[in-house]
Amino acid sequence: MLLGSSHFWRRRIGSAFAYVALFAVCGWMLLPIVWAFSSSLKPLDEVYAIPPKFTVGDCQGSNYLQVITQLPFGRMVLNSTWISVISAAGAVLTSSMAGFALAYGKFRGRGACFALVLVSLIVPTQGLFVTRYLLFAELGWIDTYKPLIVPAWLGGGAFNVFLFRQFLRGIPRSYLEAACLDGATPWQFYWYVLLPSIRPAVVTAGLLSFVFHWHEFLDPLMYLSDLRQYPVSLGLRMLQSQSGTWMNLLMAASLIALVPIVLVFVLCEWQVIRGLEAVGRPIK
Repeated sequence: MLLGSSHFWRRRIGSAFAYVALFAVCGWMLLPIVWAFSSSLKPLDEVYAIPPKFTVGDCQGSNYLQVITQLPFGRMVLNSTWISVISAAGAVLTSSMAGFALAYGKFRGRGACFALVLVSLIVPTQGLFVTRYLLFAELGWIDTYKPLIVPAWLGGGAFNVFLFRQFLRGIPRSYLEAACLDGATPWQFYWYVLLPSIRPAVVTAGLLSFVFHWHEFLDPLMYLSDLRQYPVSLGLRMLQSQSGTWMNLLMAASLIALVPIVLVFVLCEWQVIRGLEAVGRPIK
């Protein structure tokens, strides 16, 4: 009886220490967000106070209004939303189709195609900037959103293809054979059976693509020159250049740009966790 009681208390104490450690780590990670939020409500002299203070003395909510009026920041948020949503939709559609072909297709060179997908994961995108710019300039796409959106509709990215391929490998091929016996075409099986069955992978790929295009900086910097077309990423850099050391305005703008990402992640959290679990499955 005493042995069981001591074992019980050891487990309780161990769990308590684990929770305390988790809360400490979470608090440490959230510390920059708390500082950014408090700084966005402070006058400039309080932001640079030493030692730094997390409390707000003279609250200045007008910092957020000043950010929106100093630049067309609302329009930039809409531009980023448009680019990110359309690109994420194209990435999910085309990468899921590619993953379906690699998981269920029977064609010569399928293994070589999948190997090329894996190899492309380690190719730095910066090495393709010159060739991509020359191609898009030849097509007349400079100063348009096409260089930012169209590539997402042409494969959706190597990681997304790998994600869908790994997820679809967990669905037996007998499902496809049964659907074909019932008169369904491979496209109908993909659209009506597979996509609803792999919702975690769809949500994960869509969220990762949305976040990637929301934070993309170099591509808009290369292809856009009209201020009215700028996304949030360029807006933050312009605000930093115009404001100089006015860190309170920059923190306010950064928090505004962070809100859509947080909302999308909170709504899709569990689906994303299930989708990322598929990446850890052994490659077959």
